[in-house]
Amino acid sequence: MKVAATVGAKRSSRVVGVFHSLEESIALAALAAMALLPLAELMVRPFVAGGIPGSIPFVEHLTLWVGFFGAAIAARKDKLVALATATFIPAGPFRVAARTFSATVGAMVSALLAWSAIDVVLIEIEFGSEIALGIPQWVFQLVLPFAFGVIACRLVWYSGDWLARLVSTLGLFAGIWFAGSWELFDGLPGWPFVTLVLAAALAGAPIFSVLAGSAAFLYMVDAFDPAAVPLFAYDLATEPHLPSIPLFTLAGFILAQGQSSERLLGVFRAVAGWLPGGTAVVCALVCAFFTVFTGGSGVTILALGGLLLPALLKEGYGDRFSIGLLTASGSLGLLLPPAMPLILYAIVAQTAPENLFIGGLLPGALLIGLVAAWGMWQGNITGKGRQSFSWSDAKRAIGSAKWELALPAVVLGALFSGRATLVETSALTALYAVIVTGIVHRDFVLTDGLRKAFGECIVLIGGVLVILAVAKGFTAYMVDVDIPYRLLEWTQARIDSPLLFLLALNVFLLLVGCVMDIFSAIVVVVPLISEIGAAYNIDPVHLGIIFVANLELGYLTPPVGLNLFLASYRFDRPLLEVYRSSVPFLIILGLGVLVITYVPWLTLGLLDIFGRQ
Repeated sequence: MKVAATVGAKRSSRVVGVFHSLEESIALAALAAMALLPLAELMVRPFVAGGIPGSIPFVEHLTLWVGFFGAAIAARKDKLVALATATFIPAGPFRVAARTFSATVGAMVSALLAWSAIDVVLIEIEFGSEIALGIPQWVFQLVLPFAFGVIACRLVWYSGDWLARLVSTLGLFAGIWFAGSWELFDGLPGWPFVTLVLAAALAGAPIFSVLAGSAAFLYMVDAFDPAAVPLFAYDLATEPHLPSIPLFTLAGFILAQGQSSERLLGVFRAVAGWLPGGTAVVCALVCAFFTVFTGGSGVTILALGGLLLPALLKEGYGDRFSIGLLTASGSLGLLLPPAMPLILYAIVAQTAPENLFIGGLLPGALLIGLVAAWGMWQGNITGKGRQSFSWSDAKRAIGSAKWELALPAVVLGALFSGRATLVETSALTALYAVIVTGIVHRDFVLTDGLRKAFGECIVLIGGVLVILAVAKGFTAYMVDVDIPYRLLEWTQARIDSPLLFLLALNVFLLLVGCVMDIFSAIVVVVPLISEIGAAYNIDPVHLGIIFVANLELGYLTPPVGLNLFLASYRFDRPLLEVYRSSVPFLIILGLGVLVITYVPWLTLGLLDIFGRQ
């Protein structure tokens, strides 16, 4: 019996391994294809009228595959984006119960979406629409039921022991029943269901399941088919700028695979190391550079923390200052082009991302300058982190990192030359990163290095894009029931001054940033505030920069700012110690956000000079 059980376990393990390899291979191939097609389009277009047939819709639909296969893989690796509130639940029975509860609700919502998505595919098969070159849309839509179904099963499997899995399985079957019996919910109150998924969010359920579950149940009690949620998720494939997000992020991961951080550290140290607190200034600059291209501060802290913290401590900086500096610097680049939040905001707010890129330059530089100035102040007091300037060292360092230093010029030059779209620019950026790290500097073996960079990119992008996809359904429901208009009426009845509105907006966004990641906040909150900002004559680009600046500050805001948890994990420090270390930087950046809010010229000045897209 034991031999038979062992053989069966090995076969099962092999089958699971094959499945994991297959889903990863499909995701890698999809990401590679969506990088190569825009490059081919860029080369062919000058010679062939109309470019490559079907190139744009194929890239858009491949983004859907990358996002949803990535979400399924993220579920396997327990990297779906969730609130950090579950970490405050005491270890022991309470945490076990919370994990079981969150997994049960997450599996229920995922199963509901998977079953509903099957209806979407069947309807599309009946209508027979095509993407291009005779390929039907339903082929790409198959990823929806597959990914949601796999996520549901993995939430069950990783919920805990066998009892937890049994309970979570009941949630999975409940979701299937809800999807098939949604008419029974007509006329029921919606608040108990929304309360259920919100409680699951606090217990650690993935953010996407909270947004999707709220939307699905609210549709059901209003007598609408919950298949609207996966249908809106498929609309993700029609967003023209969306493919640029995974491609820019891929470029950042490729750079992180090599020695680019060390070369940039050498440049900034050689150029700025003579300043008081020069090493602190260098760390802020290096972190900002990498955050721009990796899309989120988490990658910066995790990837560069092991390099930069020893450098600060070696220069004689205190442990508390060093931890606080790196925790704050992890999100400094989010206002600079082509950071992922700027592109996401442009998509949700339906504005040109190029305008946000220009508008964010001076505000982003201001926040970096404030952190650097605080480092200089500390260095001037303590006399730490200062070295003599050497022209020969500076020339040598710049020569070594000249290709990385040229990257912003490559991105902005391609984009604003008019010869490349945003998606083509992002593909060109990824290619440039491959050439610099893998061929010029030979930092890694191309096959192994690229596979690792692609894999890390897919997991991160999957966790983000699945939120954006299901949030479209939630946003559509809010619009259907006139929530933005009602909120506008309520606000105008109580606030007359645009300046007072901006102050209230800062407070509101800071609270949002305390409990939500920036990607969730963009897709949920932006539709609510866009019309209100317009009613108070707030320039839409200025409103966008205010929004991202506040959410950047939210990464650093206790009790659940994302940077605080990542710094605690990366530097092996107690969370309360990280809180105390970050307070000075929170105050400094908070003052910077107020300046950005009340001095609109910082955002709009360059736009007035260069013009809007």
